[in-house]
Amino acid sequence: MITRTENTSSKQRRIRARRSAVQALYQWGMTNSDVEEIISEFLNERSEIKKADAEYFCELVKGTLANMANLINELKPYLDRPIDSLDPVERAVLLVSLYELIYRPELPWRVVVNESVELAKMFGAEQSHKFINGVMDKVAHKIRSVEISNAS
Repeated sequence: MITRTENTSSKQRRIRARRSAVQALYQWGMTNSDVEEIISEFLNERSEIKKADAEYFCELVKGTLANMANLINELKPYLDRPIDSLDPVERAVLLVSLYELIYRPELPWRVVVNESVELAKMFGAEQSHKFINGVMDKVAHKIRSVEISNAS
């Protein structure tokens, strides 16, 4: 039986994994360094990752990069500009969040959207959370339409 404390701890570890994944993808996007080197740096040199779900962090980074073309194609209709014109932080947040929305269906869509907004507030420009919320809400309604209609 999972106690409330363990469950909260697990949630916090996933939140930290998302934060680190956004940072790693931002770093990859800015430097075009080898992703394995970036992951290794995070796992070995960053204190935040010690309190994160390292396995989930790796999945988010590798999964996002492995599915980049599909993720970009899914995002394009909801963007008001080319994806390359997005702020690098916004792009990283959108890609990680969309990865979760598509490839982690066990996560409730509202959790994914809310976490994307929180990441944008933490790392993005002053108003980027509003942009992220709008895009992710629209994408979620397309990708998770059955889940959303069942919740109504």
